Amino acid sequence: MSAPVLVRQERQPAMPGAREVAPDVLRIQLPLDLPGLGHINCYVIPDRAGFALVDPGMPSTSSWRVLVRSLAEAGLPVRRCHTVLVTHSHPDHYGAAARLRQVSGAELVTHEHFKTYWDPHEEDDFVREVAVPGDYSAQMGAIENAMLRLTGRERHSPWDRPLPWGGPPPDNEWRERVRWRIVPLLRSRTWQPPRPSSRVRDGQVIRLADRDWQAVHTPGHTDDHLCLLDPTEGTFVSGDHLLPTITPHISGLTTQRHPLRDFFASLEKMFEFSEVRTVLPAHGLVFGDLIGRSKEIIEHHHERIATITNAALHAPGNELTVAEYSKVLFKPHSWGVMADSETFAHLEYLRQTGRAEARAVDGHLRYRILD
Repeated sequence: MSAPVLVRQERQPAMPGAREVAPDVLRIQLPLDLPGLGHINCYVIPDRAGFALVDPGMPSTSSWRVLVRSLAEAGLPVRRCHTVLVTHSHPDHYGAAARLRQVSGAELVTHEHFKTYWDPHEEDDFVREVAVPGDYSAQMGAIENAMLRLTGRERHSPWDRPLPWGGPPPDNEWRERVRWRIVPLLRSRTWQPPRPSSRVRDGQVIRLADRDWQAVHTPGHTDDHLCLLDPTEGTFVSGDHLLPTITPHISGLTTQRHPLRDFFASLEKMFEFSEVRTVLPAHGLVFGDLIGRSKEIIEHHHERIATITNAALHAPGNELTVAEYSKVLFKPHSWGVMADSETFAHLEYLRQTGRAEARAVDGHLRYRILD
């Protein structure tokens, strides 16, 4: 008999109900169908005024129903939600925030850098005003431009720009363009990106469950990533910054100039919080060793850097393209833009720290390792 396939915690389907996972903190797992993820943890922090929610899940009917039902079963009607805190600007974390505000009037708290792809944006060089018959890109651009005018939206997405390491936009194929650009506009009457009512800075104190929580800015996975520390009970809400068995995506398709360097600094920042006894991640189960897990993730990325360096040593001229390095770092089932994006972030880290250099050849960057 073959050995059973172990499914990582983060990929497990959502468990039913609300469960206490830390003093005065309940966890509701909401359904999620994203690569490598089967649920998102929504944390409920009750107090005398009602309750706060951290990361209320996707903007989907199924997720909303589970959230409302689980809250009701815990004796917490959704209308009593007074605060929604979103850890960062990914839709599985902020998706239901605007609807919660409509239902309960809740305050929406984010980091001061919080910004989604659909927020107003002063530059947009990719909207095409004229459609030429037979020109696919122009036709799709004209459809999208009409939808943008109809909905009053502006586009702000790295997915519709040429890849910085060379190659067409990730949504160059029509199915991907419809999925990532047209469909969100068609759904704009039932879904709106959230508008924060309060933006916090690193170290700022937030009052939840009649005690003080400290805002901890942890850029890397996103520039606006926000964690919460309760020093009294030793509870740390980690969002995607720290997950129990997988690591968050560190993207090269970001406005951050130094995503991997920022991530390393955010992980090292965890060494200051020796009082933490309970870590509440956005996916997976509760764990206890905040500092140990931070060190494991740092080591994981240094191992990737060593893999890149070794690949260069066996390449002609000690250099390869981003896609070629990516195929060394990732297994075939993961090959594609996401893997290339994370590889690019690692290569840029090496270049920025003086350990690699890049040159453009036929429209694609080639990186030579200098170690």
